[in-house]
Amino acid sequence: MTYGKGVLKELLPPAVAAEEAFEDPPGPPSDHLLPPEADVISRAIPRRQREFATVRLCARRAMSTLGVGPVPLLPDRHRAPQWPHGLVGSMTHCDGYRAAAVAPSGQVAGIGIDAEPNLPLPAGVLNAIALGPERAQVEALLLRVPEVRWDRMLFSAKETVFKVWHPLTRRQLGFDQALIELEPETGTFTARLLIPVPDVEGARLHRLAGRWGCRKNLVVTAITLLRTPTERMSRPAAGKEATGI
Repeated sequence: MTYGKGVLKELLPPAVAAEEAFEDPPGPPSDHLLPPEADVISRAIPRRQREFATVRLCARRAMSTLGVGPVPLLPDRHRAPQWPHGLVGSMTHCDGYRAAAVAPSGQVAGIGIDAEPNLPLPAGVLNAIALGPERAQVEALLLRVPEVRWDRMLFSAKETVFKVWHPLTRRQLGFDQALIELEPETGTFTARLLIPVPDVEGARLHRLAGRWGCRKNLVVTAITLLRTPTERMSRPAAGKEATGI
């Protein structure tokens, strides 16, 4: 199995541990899963089993750097991974790429990562996910920087916003409820929420700042929602909270 340094780690602050893989390990996926995880995925098609297993190997490698031992990472009813107490995290996978990012919840309120192939979106998808200003922005960027598939980047950024939003609010978020602005020169993007935002401890969700990267056949987006110093002081120390699992 090949682990390596891709684009993701460049998009994350030091508080976040991340691991990436560019192929699946040999052998049955169940060989690389804990028993409860193997049970959950046992009836899925082989491709889904491989994705499920490899991204969890990435997550456990990242968790180990924070002093957290292997525990089952089971999906909730929305298929999002349930992280151990004291951790927040996010996973992503696409063809030829798996990745996970985790951090102590005392330092980071939420993480969202997403990876997509650097290929055009299927016909009709851009109109389904993009607001008018976003479509205009994508069309202009495709003319200026055609080597990056900005339609796919927009989709990835919206997925990343949802991955931060949902664990904190337990609410759904439509593609038309966040307005994304991509910044090609700085490798950043912003997301402005267009719906009432609930009060969430340690998290300011009205406007989210993210980073993006493109390397060869991948586009990757990430949002890290850091806690303020005041919020960190009110929570257990990160090391004690994370290692006591």
